[in-house]
Amino acid sequence: MLPKILVVDDDRYTRTLIEQLMRKSAEVHLAESGELARELFAAIDFNLVLMDQRLPQVKGLDLLREFRLQRPKLVAILITGHADVRDAVAAVREGLFDYLTKPFEDLEALEAVIGKALELDRAYREIDSLRTRLAVESGAPDIIGQSPPMERLLGQVREVAALDTTVLLEGESGTGKDVIAKLIHAWSLRSSKPYLEVNCGGLPESLLESLLFGYEKGAFTGAAQANPGYFEKAHGGNLFLDEIADMSPKLQSSLLRVLQDRSFCRIGSTNPRKTDFRLICATNRPLAGEVKAGRFREDLYYRINVVALNLPPLRERGDDIVRLAVHFLDRYNTKFGKDCGPFTPAAVRALEACRWPGNVRELQHCIERVVALQPGGVIDASHLSPTCDFLPELDPQDKTTALPTLAYQEARTEFERDYMRRLLEAAGGNMSEAARCSGIPRQNLYVRMKRWGFVID
Repeated sequence: MLPKILVVDDDRYTRTLIEQLMRKSAEVHLAESGELARELFAAIDFNLVLMDQRLPQVKGLDLLREFRLQRPKLVAILITGHADVRDAVAAVREGLFDYLTKPFEDLEALEAVIGKALELDRAYREIDSLRTRLAVESGAPDIIGQSPPMERLLGQVREVAALDTTVLLEGESGTGKDVIAKLIHAWSLRSSKPYLEVNCGGLPESLLESLLFGYEKGAFTGAAQANPGYFEKAHGGNLFLDEIADMSPKLQSSLLRVLQDRSFCRIGSTNPRKTDFRLICATNRPLAGEVKAGRFREDLYYRINVVALNLPPLRERGDDIVRLAVHFLDRYNTKFGKDCGPFTPAAVRALEACRWPGNVRELQHCIERVVALQPGGVIDASHLSPTCDFLPELDPQDKTTALPTLAYQEARTEFERDYMRRLLEAAGGNMSEAARCSGIPRQNLYVRMKRWGFVID
């Protein structure tokens, strides 16, 4: 279903221009007055509103404030003349997504801004839908992601979850291996049975052994009573061993015997106990390399490497960054009782330009710190910078708290030159990646890069 856009402007040329620009990718509704805009807004759930500031009998900002009282998460763009830029900047601080100045000189830039606004609306709606679904479902964790890599991964998870077989999850730290493990459990035939998880790298060998195998009373000093282990407690369900590459050689051998025999003995006992659990393992180091280096048993590797799933890093999930950021913003607003947001366009650009070496976990912590430190209101790129060491250096043009002091054309030229330079650097010199991140067609982007001398024939 195409997104719905409401364009409110008394200038027929502007209305027609935007309609023709977006007619293939959106359902565009037009209004030349505030009265008609109110009627349409009451009847249709719009994904985006583009509002002219100077309308007959009403100011566009006043009408947008009225609309936002009805729909607090409404994504809106204000259309202004140069004389109204100060009002538009103030509106961005209040939560307006962005503003555009007439006349529109760059239709590609106009289309890109509208596309980003629609992307933010999609993120809001996905979070609301997820909240509604989780209210009636239990067990399944939050999964945010519609990028092609995540769509492929979730398709694989859905198929594998129904199969009673061992799964190995590989991926960088922070990519969400524990979340995918919970999802496999929630979608499996064992979902009504126990789900247990343990981090093999966070415990000393003796403690990990007693945690997995359990022990009898008197098995060692301090064992005042018998205690079942995870092999026993996970019977019928799923057992998740995170960071299995950190397991000691001794425990690797013990785990192999349990998987082969489906039986074990508690520490301090010679009485075998049968167990039936589905094993899910995870590692942030490729196990094939660990086997080659002699740090991981080859026979255990082949035993657990039945179905291997590779989790994509966040830098390969560019389409999901804004969705995840909005999800975490919603989570920590609720947790801290705050009303921070939305993200300004400058904040969105900063989030998407970051490489996120810590992946989803780093993004989550970044948003948590921002919400914790801000009293409320919109989140700008300047708010993100102190909380994350890996965000790109901010351009002064990205700060909505200060008005530009240069002439309009000069400021635009300065911004484009620096934006193109930083875009190419963030994409590692890859023109296709730069085009994807910016939303500018590759051929057009190449022409602009060449204009500024960043590429040479």
